[in-house]
Amino acid sequence: MYFSRFAARGTARTYRAVVALAVVVVLAGCSSLWSGGSSKPVPGDLGANVAVLGVRQAWTSRVGGLAGMPMEVHTAGHLVTLASVDGVVVSIDARTGGDVWRTNLGEPLSAGVGSEGKAAAVVSRGNELVVLDAGRERWRHAMGAQVFTPPLLAGGRVFVLSADRAISAFDAVTGRKLWTQQRPGEALVLRQAGVLRPVGDTLLVGLSGRLVGLNPDNGSVRWEAPLASPRGTNDVERLVELVGRTTRDGESVCARAFQASVGCVNTARGAVAWTQPASGAEGVHGDGDAVFGTESNGSVIAWRRMDGSRLWATDRLKHRKLTAPLLLGRSVVVGDDTGLVHLLSRTDGAPLNRVSTDGSGIGAAPVVAADTLVVVTRNGGIFGFRPD
Repeated sequence: MYFSRFAARGTARTYRAVVALAVVVVLAGCSSLWSGGSSKPVPGDLGANVAVLGVRQAWTSRVGGLAGMPMEVHTAGHLVTLASVDGVVVSIDARTGGDVWRTNLGEPLSAGVGSEGKAAAVVSRGNELVVLDAGRERWRHAMGAQVFTPPLLAGGRVFVLSADRAISAFDAVTGRKLWTQQRPGEALVLRQAGVLRPVGDTLLVGLSGRLVGLNPDNGSVRWEAPLASPRGTNDVERLVELVGRTTRDGESVCARAFQASVGCVNTARGAVAWTQPASGAEGVHGDGDAVFGTESNGSVIAWRRMDGSRLWATDRLKHRKLTAPLLLGRSVVVGDDTGLVHLLSRTDGAPLNRVSTDGSGIGAAPVVAADTLVVVTRNGGIFGFRPD
């Protein structure tokens, strides 16, 4: 049974100003990360592409653009569900690239998409949670604040993490609100998807640098595990959040704290297994042996899952603005800001292959469904690749 996160503090009256400031802070921070001062660092030459691992393009499709919306691609079996910033929501069969269903809500979105296959959920910029059943609107509910983390559909319920650090649960069929829990936190938030996922009978939520385990039936806190703590003397310096994606192996769940650390938590005990300093803004992926992440400068790092010791790091993709990684067989897959998809060896980070898309930049972390690597660009191109 299965059950991202964004946050802000303040009254409803001050909330819009807080979020606006947060957005400015994040954009300014990212700009400084890539500018290196007065001049933008130039990515290194990739050299000739020597295809150690064969990859062929199987199909393409399209959805609207992604710019301005933190988006996650959701997979369930052979289905891939995603949404565009202008309100198009689509479910695609990863085996063929054909639509299973597609709908246009006719309104811009702030978060998407959560799905369990047939049903899907998104949040509009008007702060409405919209739940779809095979592309038809089932119900909607007005939220009290903005939402940047895709809703979670699990156990017959829809869970939403809003930017005022409230977690809400709804009946997936009727839309009836079941419970809401609100937590205090720092004044600023990231306009980026956070952590919201199920592990067994526990709902995991990222709140202000802490991975929190909740009872999904009533929202009560079972445990809290700090992966990073606020530091500094002002709101900007104290900003710390957990960012999606996460990686799970049994009771171990590993996550990234924005520009602070990567760490793993034993969810059975609610205890931190390890943390390591890391300066990245995207989530992590891995398996029982290793955890992989991309740093803000384009470095790719592998940590041993058991104890967090570093296995390897590579700067081959430095200054390329990488997505969160996907571990796929013997490859670590990342997308970059030029629309290239890089397959690196999970053993040492050596290049195995790279493939191109439409040149607009990869807009979300790659996913896999039905033995197909699926990547989505900022211009709305959807590409299905089949590695050997």
